[in-house]
Amino acid sequence: MRGDVLQAKLLAQFGTFTLDLSLEAGVGVTTLFGPSGSGKTSTLRAISGLMTLDAGFVRLNQTVWSDERYSLPPERREVGYVFQSSALFPHLTVEQNVAFGARTPHDVSRWMERLRLQGAAQRKPSTLSGGEAQRVALARALARAPRVLLLDEPFSSLDSGLRDELVRELRELVEAEQLVTLLVTHAREEAERLGGRFLHLVDGRIP
Repeated sequence: MRGDVLQAKLLAQFGTFTLDLSLEAGVGVTTLFGPSGSGKTSTLRAISGLMTLDAGFVRLNQTVWSDERYSLPPERREVGYVFQSSALFPHLTVEQNVAFGARTPHDVSRWMERLRLQGAAQRKPSTLSGGEAQRVALARALARAPRVLLLDEPFSSLDSGLRDELVRELRELVEAEQLVTLLVTHAREEAERLGGRFLHLVDGRIP
């Protein structure tokens, strides 16, 4: 059983907003709470490499992903990212979406089966329900064989029944795969079902 630890010190300025925080997250779910505009999504983007820091660092164990001299490209970081909108490629089939960025064909078939998507393999995203689309987005993130999973309000647009089902599945996946997981959500009951620890962001900081 691996015991990965993600450490980050993030400093970035966007106009009048400053992101200035430090965090450490181990295997399991760490939930980021806070009002809109508090820096939750910016935190995920900085860790994934989709946003440039002015100062600070991001590292997994002893591997530096970014610091003041160096930044590893997003595709080389061992990160899976699930966006609120699912962000599927509309011109690709479900199977092609899952395969995008996957390490091996085995990883594609494994997560298609694990998330019960085999029957939808040749469908396009426009034909999927909200729950199906988020399953595809999760399968695509996991097919990269990540060690860090970033989830930006992935269930916020789903009805309560689907949300409960996916939260349960996600909890099982995180435990089975021993993933460092950062979750942004406004639903505290959702986060409590996933377990783990909670970080409250206010104006780009953790008080």
